[in-house]
Amino acid sequence: MPEGKLCNKQTVDTEEQLQALLNDKSGKQYYEEMNHLDVDAKALWATIQKTLKSRLRTWLEICAHCGMCSDSCFFYMANKKDPTQVPSYKIQSTLGELVRRKGHVDNAFMQMVMDTAWSKCTCCNRCGMYCPFGIDMGVMFSYLRGLCFTQGFVPWELKIGSGMHRIYRAQMNVTTEDWVDTCEWMAEEYEEDWPGLTIPVDKQDADIIYTVNAREPKHYPEDLAEAAILFHLAGENWTVPSEGWEETSLAMFAGDWAACKMQVESVYDAMERLNPKRMVVTECGHAYRATVVEGPYWTGRKDGQTPIPSFHYVEWVAEALRTGKIKIDPAKKIKEPVTYQDSCNYIRNAGLKDVAREIMGYIAEDFREMKPNKEHNFCCGGGGGLNGIGRYREQRNIGLKVKRDQILATGANLVIAPCHNCWDAIRDLEEEFEIGIRWSFLKPLLIHMAIVPDHLKPEE
Repeated sequence: MPEGKLCNKQTVDTEEQLQALLNDKSGKQYYEEMNHLDVDAKALWATIQKTLKSRLRTWLEICAHCGMCSDSCFFYMANKKDPTQVPSYKIQSTLGELVRRKGHVDNAFMQMVMDTAWSKCTCCNRCGMYCPFGIDMGVMFSYLRGLCFTQGFVPWELKIGSGMHRIYRAQMNVTTEDWVDTCEWMAEEYEEDWPGLTIPVDKQDADIIYTVNAREPKHYPEDLAEAAILFHLAGENWTVPSEGWEETSLAMFAGDWAACKMQVESVYDAMERLNPKRMVVTECGHAYRATVVEGPYWTGRKDGQTPIPSFHYVEWVAEALRTGKIKIDPAKKIKEPVTYQDSCNYIRNAGLKDVAREIMGYIAEDFREMKPNKEHNFCCGGGGGLNGIGRYREQRNIGLKVKRDQILATGANLVIAPCHNCWDAIRDLEEEFEIGIRWSFLKPLLIHMAIVPDHLKPEE
């Protein structure tokens, strides 16, 4: 069975390859070719032998099949406690079988593995908190996705995403020129209302280097302007890099580890080139995880740290409110019931639960916690790349029921979601179930509530 023109074991490294995939609307040709894609069993087993290290091997062997991971999984809960949705079953029937069969599997099996790895797990890592042995199926599924990628069994959208990172060092085709032009445009667009507003590009020795999600310059440029306004209000000495400005990693969702390394290195190069004191990443959970939590290891940094201290946006906001750099007008605090979506990637996996609550103490009068919450909160339902994969939209929408019920139980009208995937999932949740909620990032709320000093106000 030969490899297809679109669905194959090759990485996407040229604009021609990328455009061919983009021209295949909804991946129709791609998935048809996948039905005929050969499995290179010898190469697959060699990869497993080389990369399946002691921790994952031990996890596969010590699982007691106790089922304690079941209720931890929102897919299991949303699918009426279907036993095939138990995390331990999902990993044993896929990665476990690949190991037991020493890679000797067929096309149908690999498509089942792909469908399980991307439509039945968001790699939220919640199950690892409840396993008595600390087995984390999210980590194991991340590894499994990497195996699938080497064999060409990866969802169409994520094959495109990893190609974007290899070619543009961004999850979307935003060039350096596009990015810089957008920065200039947004500064000009908002300068009348905010005199002196700038978005400095490639400023040396700034206190903060700010990095973003490529969806912002591509689709939501006002988010960049809002960040600039808040830095302006806070009097920060900041900059954005002309290259290395993108923090996200669809390559991580795809299991393309080489592209993950390329992406992170572009950000680290910007840090070293501009010599800022610290980095702040926009309201995006997986961007923070990819660059700050996982990135040092992908790039071989033995200390496990980024080149300079790196912070998620919620950390900067909490600091700005705590130190008085941004002051909130009490009359403009949120009066209606409001809740907060804890992102798996910066709350559960990076421990930023307390600064999130600190922020809510400054801006909300009727804050209501979801149950469970903080590091125990359920995934939004769209993480791990699931939001963007058309093939699995039905499964994603079923999974959203858990978050829907959590939100409804709070009685909140507004959901604050300082993470792009969470924001998207909650937006789609409202479109799917029409429960009557609103959702927002922090930036627009803070701008509305902040006290603006007279010297920063426009002249009458």
